Amino acid sequence: MKQANKQRLAALITERHGTVVDPQSLFDVHVKRLHEYKRQLLNALHIIALYHRIKDNPAGDFVPRTFIFGAKAAPGYHMAKRIIKFINSIGEVLARDPDVRGRIRVVFLPDYCVSLAEVIVPAADLSEQISTAGKEASGTGNMKLALNGALTMGTWDGANIEIAEAVGLDNIFIFGHRAEQIEAMTRDGYRPLEWLERDAELRRVVASIRQGVFNPGVPGLFEDILRALIECGDVYFHLADFRSYADAQQRAADLFRDRPAWARKVVLNVARMGRFSSDRSIREYAREIWNLRPVPVKVAAAKATT
Repeated sequence: MKQANKQRLAALITERHGTVVDPQSLFDVHVKRLHEYKRQLLNALHIIALYHRIKDNPAGDFVPRTFIFGAKAAPGYHMAKRIIKFINSIGEVLARDPDVRGRIRVVFLPDYCVSLAEVIVPAADLSEQISTAGKEASGTGNMKLALNGALTMGTWDGANIEIAEAVGLDNIFIFGHRAEQIEAMTRDGYRPLEWLERDAELRRVVASIRQGVFNPGVPGLFEDILRALIECGDVYFHLADFRSYADAQQRAADLFRDRPAWARKVVLNVARMGRFSSDRSIREYAREIWNLRPVPVKVAAAKATT
């Protein structure tokens, strides 16, 4: 069933965007409103790190991945629109590089909506729920993806906590600083440059952006992104969480190689997500908030017709 859903999404991507993706690859899905605190940018930084690893070792054995983004940005939200451009530009550079072909594909699906979600959600292998801890309200997107057999890559925040408690920490990829740690770092003076200086891979990612690798012919296109990360304090802690995120992504890739082990965790996720069903939610609301009690209704047996 999952493979059929991946093939359906792959066909849609090819039909609408002319991009061919491998249904056998890991479908890493990040679909939600585009906002800095939801950290689509952190995902993009990790993609660049993977790109560098492949360039350093073109003959290496890398798990094929398709990174699928779906989002909308508010009309006046400049940084969100710049991040969308950044993700698309990364995808274009990688698509032109023969060393990467068949290993990484980046797809941004515009005009994300319910009808598009109906195709994307059942096809997801990995669900990106990576908002800065303490910033995310308890949404339902992560629940829909988990119910449809996607393993969650997430911070300890919002409904991710409830999902982790339901499915077990062994069946979810949790990374990053927790809300209380973010608060303490903010209070004590978070210095993103310190995190940059201690991580050689992250420094290389930032250097490639600064050198214009992903905006050839358009100097300074992504200076706003660099400024937000470094000079303006990295408000959403991308740099502080980068290493933990990259390590969690490697754990996900390693698990995906072992398809039976991956399938087992998927089955456990789906089986243990029953508490998030709409039936349970409505029944609980009726009992605890609306003070309603169910009323038995007798239905007469239908008469047989000749």
